[in-house]
Amino acid sequence: MKKVLIVEDDLIIALSAEKMIQRLGLEVLKVVDTGEKAVETALNNKPDIILMDIRLAGEMDGVEAAFRIREELSKPRIIFVTGNADPGYRTKAEGTGYEAYLVKPIRLEDLRKIIG
Repeated sequence: MKKVLIVEDDLIIALSAEKMIQRLGLEVLKVVDTGEKAVETALNNKPDIILMDIRLAGEMDGVEAAFRIREELSKPRIIFVTGNADPGYRTKAEGTGYEAYLVKPIRLEDLRKIIG
């Protein structure tokens, strides 16, 4: 079973994403709310997929966390999620090797298409 790390600082969105991931038959490895926790969790647990919010609590945003994770791990599929459709965020995320870029609210159908 594929393991998914959810990185989201909004509790309601995190719970919703967790339920969607479980409905897709995947294991939620952990839900974390900062970039720092995302990096630590990813490096220690090596998830298959990371559902990564761009704007997070803490000092490190999701894009920086993705870059740091990519320095050590090439395997996880990164799916960025943002509440802001500003193209500047997408440009900033280029280079992380992300697989998809979703604008909130995320829908089960969108995740199903991306994750397969």
